[in-house]
Amino acid sequence: MVLLPVTDPLSRPFAASGRSTLAALGSVGQAAALFAGSVRALRDIGTWGPLLLPQMARVGVASVPIALFIATFTGIVMSLQASYTLTGTIPLYFVGTMVGKTMILELGPVLTGLILAGRVGANISAELGTMRVTEQVDALETLAYDPVSYLVVPRTLAGIFMFPFVVLLAVATGIASGWLTALQLLDMSSAEFVKGLRLFFEPWDVWFAVIKSVSFGAVVTGIGCFCGLQTEHGAEGVGRSATRTVVTSSMIILCLDAFWAAVLL
Repeated sequence: MVLLPVTDPLSRPFAASGRSTLAALGSVGQAAALFAGSVRALRDIGTWGPLLLPQMARVGVASVPIALFIATFTGIVMSLQASYTLTGTIPLYFVGTMVGKTMILELGPVLTGLILAGRVGANISAELGTMRVTEQVDALETLAYDPVSYLVVPRTLAGIFMFPFVVLLAVATGIASGWLTALQLLDMSSAEFVKGLRLFFEPWDVWFAVIKSVSFGAVVTGIGCFCGLQTEHGAEGVGRSATRTVVTSSMIILCLDAFWAAVLL
């Protein structure tokens, strides 16, 4: 079906909205097809298996420094702001409660996910986008390699496996930096901080953070692969794909954050 250009000025906004809707629905269908292809490609362990560990190192281990940097200063700020909020109304040991709960349930997973959307998602999208515009993906098909097994599956599995470890390290670092801040700047003892930290702690809190981080890992790496493989128009298209990956991943991470809170808490 050929869509004729719209000449009526009053109809142009509706036409633009219709084109955007059709493009969005087309992207959803393509993403669903890529997901189905990835599930089928899991049987091809011989292709993606040797690539998994290197991708886990790139996605997880290489992301630890930036995640710990963000978590350190987040813990410091949380401790200072908690003491400011609680001054004169609630015992100061509740600083430990607020730092622990906030880092485990919310700031640790979400901030780490958003940071890794920029570092990991954009990297994957740019890499696969470059391969697409330079016809390296077509070369894989010529050599009888399934691009989904070779490119998508190891990166997605690496994100699913490694995001929880990075998030848990970030949470532990944020709590530790909040504890040190409380000792040095808030005139608290370790016993007081730990009392507040243990006051409302539940093991389920950690599992909640793990579940969120697994979903964030799948989203960031999956969208990075999808946008990279959809890249067109050379270097300019690679840049657009990287930007699209970061924006879309960040939006979905925030939506998932609200979803898991409504479903699991």
